Amino acid sequence: MLALSHSGETEELVRLLESIRRIGARLIAITGDPGSTLGRAADVALDCGIAEEACPMNLVPTASTTAALALGDALAVALFQRNGFSEADFAALHPAGSLGRRLLKVGDLMHRGAEIPLVAASATLAEAVLEMTEKRLGITGVVDANGELLGVVTDGDLRRGLGRARDVHSLAAADLMTTEPKLIEADALAARALAMMERHSITVLFIIAPETRQPAGVIHLHDILKAGVA
Repeated sequence: MLALSHSGETEELVRLLESIRRIGARLIAITGDPGSTLGRAADVALDCGIAEEACPMNLVPTASTTAALALGDALAVALFQRNGFSEADFAALHPAGSLGRRLLKVGDLMHRGAEIPLVAASATLAEAVLEMTEKRLGITGVVDANGELLGVVTDGDLRRGLGRARDVHSLAAADLMTTEPKLIEADALAARALAMMERHSITVLFIIAPETRQPAGVIHLHDILKAGVA
């Protein structure tokens, strides 16, 4: 039990001392007077005494409440460090709110399975455009016979390919693709994905499975913005 009392003589807490001992609970006291009834009864008494309250009459708890709050924060941080509390733990316990959204991972937001736009390296221009249109992400991955990612074709790649081609009907996905696309891990923070997109002026990142080049997912800038990460 963690008990807070500036005087250490708060009647409600003093009355509880016998019950606390009866059930065998350990008692930590945060008090302005470690020599008080509460302080003497505690297993650990933490001194948060102050010289005087901010109240001009030195009556209303003001500075003492701030001191107790600061000491409580210090205890929480020490507990984080002792238990190895991580960002992943925080995200699991606080899924909502702005802090929780900032800790969302790429894997929480990415498109998977049939939602991933993919074509074979030999796919025609029409097949690549159809896949990009149906999946509505402005991109398609290009894979080999083993399903491993060789590159990506974006709207920009299409325009550049069409501009330099003499016979557009002969173009295949392998002729259009960017061979070194930007990739990110599924367990990376979505905020990191957003930073990568901004840095490279792109809107989509592919995620490949660990230890392979097979696409595990794809994440679009709109997915991140919709989740409220930015």
